[in-house]
Amino acid sequence: MEINLPSYEIKLREKSGKREIFDFLRRRYVALTPEEWVRQHFVHFLVEHKGYPKGLLANELELRVGEKRLRCDTLLYNNVLQPKMIIEYKAPDISITQRVFDQITAYNMLLHVDYLVVSNGMQHYCCRMDYEHGTYEFLKDIPSYEEL
Repeated sequence: MEINLPSYEIKLREKSGKREIFDFLRRRYVALTPEEWVRQHFVHFLVEHKGYPKGLLANELELRVGEKRLRCDTLLYNNVLQPKMIIEYKAPDISITQRVFDQITAYNMLLHVDYLVVSNGMQHYCCRMDYEHGTYEFLKDIPSYEEL
């Protein structure tokens, strides 16, 4: 599957007739879906090309609001383990629309992070939140870890 992210040494296997990809953050194989293909490439991109510490990233984090459960695709923490960035993935054939941003904004109501990122593997959007002024700014590129 062709995407707009650097390649890495991908570990795939087949188990019970289903294809799986190794998630180096969760340290286990997970079902290979188009969205998971994007997630694994994006996380490797952040670690290998943008200097994000592997130990501060988490995949598939469950958030609870009363009875409601939300699942955050990837979360970046800062050095004192406070959420810093939410990353939401879509399959490459899914357009990034306002609805996708509404989804990530709902997560941010709980987490109050500094950065929101959305990627379908082809297009990547990153915005920096400005809570003081109640605004946000789209960035030209995904910042390196040092720039955060």
